[in-house]
Amino acid sequence: MRVLLPEAREIFRAAGASVGHGADDEMVRIPAEVVDEAVSRAPSIVGLGAVDPAKAISIGADHINFFPVGGPPFVSDLDHGRRPGTLADYETFMKLFQGFDILAANAPFVEPQDIPVDVRHLHITRSQLVLTDKPTFAFTRGRQRVQDVFEMLRIRHGLGLDEFVEQPVVWANINTNSPRQLDIPMALGIIDMARAGQVCVMTPFTLAGAMAPVSLAGALLLQHAEALAAITLAQLTRAGAPVVYGGFTSNVDLRSGSPAFGTPEAVRGAIATGQLARLIDVPWRSSGSSASPTEDAQGAWETMFNLQGAIRGGANIILHSAGWQEGGLVASLEKLILDVEILRTIVESWQPIDMSADELAFDAIAGVEPGGHFFGEPHALERFETAFYDPIVAARVSFEQWVEDGELDARARANEVWKQRLNEYEQPPVDDAIVAELDDFVARRTAEGGAAPE
Repeated sequence: MRVLLPEAREIFRAAGASVGHGADDEMVRIPAEVVDEAVSRAPSIVGLGAVDPAKAISIGADHINFFPVGGPPFVSDLDHGRRPGTLADYETFMKLFQGFDILAANAPFVEPQDIPVDVRHLHITRSQLVLTDKPTFAFTRGRQRVQDVFEMLRIRHGLGLDEFVEQPVVWANINTNSPRQLDIPMALGIIDMARAGQVCVMTPFTLAGAMAPVSLAGALLLQHAEALAAITLAQLTRAGAPVVYGGFTSNVDLRSGSPAFGTPEAVRGAIATGQLARLIDVPWRSSGSSASPTEDAQGAWETMFNLQGAIRGGANIILHSAGWQEGGLVASLEKLILDVEILRTIVESWQPIDMSADELAFDAIAGVEPGGHFFGEPHALERFETAFYDPIVAARVSFEQWVEDGELDARARANEVWKQRLNEYEQPPVDDAIVAELDDFVARRTAEGGAAPE
């Protein structure tokens, strides 16, 4: 791997890796035994705390956690179209996310481009800690920024320095610069998250045909090597640091060069990644993604296929599972709602069938004459509100009723749903003194100039 951060190269060197000499040689060659020993220290299951302890999650084993869209520069909705993201948009996504139990932890949602880069991390973190009570996300775009986020988390959770290191309450995603490069902010992020005992997801950006070989086997080999290098750096920094193997292998369209998601290659890659992660006994992260430029059938089937691969592969985190559009360039409010419907339907389909005597309904069957129906039968009436999955978007009416209701397609209905859900948002409880302390911290760090990217 080419490792651009001198501090990271020294950590590798101290563990026995071969590090090039001279200003132009940043290559690190890590012996297999160093990798094996380091990776063996990584925990197989990771806990991630939340402001509301009931919303803490477990990452690993058979746990599956759906995370929302993260990081697009643009946002879209039917009312205002496609546009650069703002802090108001970011907070809209957070308020909607807070109301859906199916979404387990905060993600980057959309870049608030109306906030200067040097202080953006302060406002993003403040919004998460005040508007939601689920696990927090942090960008790792420089050491001072990460330390700012850690301090805000300690304020919100009431943790001292020693307690914070022993209690993971924030997660971050690290992307290697595929092929085979780890840049300065990503290496800093790995080191800082590991030292603080916080959860770090190591995700090579291996799109077959672009940043990875065109063959799926070659792309997976490159992904695995890069993930191992990143996990090794974390464990050499702090043995037992909570890490997650990130799998993002898909492909590009070789005619256009554009990223492709929800492809057969992405499904097969996710299933194989699950096997690779289990081979080294660490939790792993996959994605639910789509390349469609709008909320249409393509967006639905691509997201479903990506989710299918992630679930069949046993992913513990499925990032971008709701709201991702246009290959990651857009966070869509309507797509968020449509994807939440998909996720709720998937989870409901996993529920075991209750085979108790009451549910087998012998009396109900005996009480209805052959050729009759069960509408109005007591067994049905008792279960009228709970018998079946209740959709939030899907229309289950006749064509005539649909026309009378305005001929709204799924996208238009999702538009109505997110607006209704936004109006119903309730802020989780937070002490005024904590809000004031967070605001004072943001004001002070802003006055000091924030923190520039590294």
